[in-house]
Amino acid sequence: MQYDREHILVLSDWSFLHPHEIFARLKQESGFFNRRKLTLMDRLSDRNPLTREERDMFARMRMDPTDVGDVTAAAYTFLVNGHSPLENWTGIFRPGERVRLRIINSAMQTIFNFRIPGLPMTVVAADGINVQPVETDEFQIGNAETYDVIVTPGDRAYSIVTESIDRSGMGVATLAPRTGMRAAVPPLRERPVLHMADMGMDMGHGDQAMQGMAGMDHSGIGGMGQGMAGMSAIEPPATVGAHAAHAGMAAASPAPMAMDHGAMNMRDKSKVNFPVGVGVDMIAPMATDRTGHPGIGLENAGHRVLTYKDLAALKPYKDQRQPTRRLDIHLTGNMERFMWSMDGKKLSEAPEPYRLARNERVRMRLINDTMMTHPMHIHGHFWQVVNGQAANQPSKHTIRVLPGSYVDLDMTADAPGDWAFHCHLLYHMHAGMMRIVKVRPLEGEQA
Repeated sequence: MQYDREHILVLSDWSFLHPHEIFARLKQESGFFNRRKLTLMDRLSDRNPLTREERDMFARMRMDPTDVGDVTAAAYTFLVNGHSPLENWTGIFRPGERVRLRIINSAMQTIFNFRIPGLPMTVVAADGINVQPVETDEFQIGNAETYDVIVTPGDRAYSIVTESIDRSGMGVATLAPRTGMRAAVPPLRERPVLHMADMGMDMGHGDQAMQGMAGMDHSGIGGMGQGMAGMSAIEPPATVGAHAAHAGMAAASPAPMAMDHGAMNMRDKSKVNFPVGVGVDMIAPMATDRTGHPGIGLENAGHRVLTYKDLAALKPYKDQRQPTRRLDIHLTGNMERFMWSMDGKKLSEAPEPYRLARNERVRMRLINDTMMTHPMHIHGHFWQVVNGQAANQPSKHTIRVLPGSYVDLDMTADAPGDWAFHCHLLYHMHAGMMRIVKVRPLEGEQA
C-alpha cells in the first residue's frame, strides 16, 4: 500500500537493576516482581475473575493465575524509541497523510499490547514480509516480532499505547500534526488472569468439566507418571523420503495423558521423548490450536484485535510442497523454580539438535506445556504459519505460542548450518529454553 511518511517505533523495557540481579531474583522467587496477585478480597468480591473450581485447581497445583509476565513495572520502565512516557516521543505528520508505522518489539522480557485509541490501523507486513492488508484496532506483539501498519490520522494528536501483557504498566508516545501536542492517555486496563484453557485443560464442556476436575488432588505437581486411559494420541503424518530418518529426527507425538489423583501426573513416561523431573512441572493434557486467539487478556477487548488467523501472505510462499513429516517440540518449564527448557532439556545439558535434511519440507508443532506465552524465534529461516490460509500462509520468524496451546509451522530447511532456536523472552533463553536446529545437505551432495 502507498504511504506518504513513515516512523519507526522501537518498543523496549528498561530497569535500574542489572539483568543478572533480575535473573537471580527470579530464580529465588519467580513471582518476586508480581505485585498484583489475587487476594482474599478478590476471592470475596462479586467480580472475582476465577470460578470456585478454578481457584481450587490453582491452589492445589500451587500455581499463580496472575503470573502472566515475569518482570513487571515494579522493575521496568516501558519505552518507545528510548523515551519514557513522560518524555513523550512524538511522530509528526500532516493531516490526511497516510503514515506507515514500523513497530519492533526489542524488549528484553515484555510482550506488549499495541494500540492507538481512536485510530484504526491497517496491518500490511509481519516480520518484514508483506501480508494482505487487514484492518484492526489492536494487536499483541511478542519479543522480536515486527508489524508494519498504515494509519490516516486527522488534525489532532493521538496517543500510542504499548501496554505490557500483564498490564502493570505501559509505554506512551504521540502522533501529532504539530510539536508540543499530546492526547489523553487511557488508564491501564484490568489485570489479566489465567484460566483452565491456559493450563491446556479446556475440556470443552464448560462448568461440567470444571466440576469433574474439582476433586482432583494436584499437590504433587512435580511428578510425571501415569497415562490417561482412553485418550488417543495424536499421530504425526507418515514419514516420507529417503533422507528423513536422521538420528534424533523422530517426532514426539502428544501421548495419552492423565490426571493422577495423587499428583499432576499427566503423561506415561514410556510414551514421551524427554526426561521428566524438577525442571518440568506440568504437561498440557489437551493443548489446542489457539492461532485464532488475540492473546492473553485481549479476549474481551471490545474492539478488533488481530490474530494469527487474520494474516495472509500477499504472495504465496515459493515452496508449496506438503511436509513429509511432523516434528513435535514441547516448550517446558517449572515456573516456580524459573527453569525453562525444550523437550525437558536445557541447552546447557547439550541435548541432541533437531536435525533436518537440506531442502526438506517439515512441519514443526510447538506445544506449550507451560502457562506462559513464549515468543519462539528461529534463525536463518522463516516458518509458514498453518492458519487456514492455504497457499497464502503467512511467513514469520517469530511466533507467540499461547499457554496450553500448540502452533503448527511449515518450514523449508533451505539454509545449511547450525541455527539457534529459542524463546525470545531472554531470561527464558538464558535459563535454558534454547536448542540448535542442524540443517545438513542431502546424501551425495557437497556441504
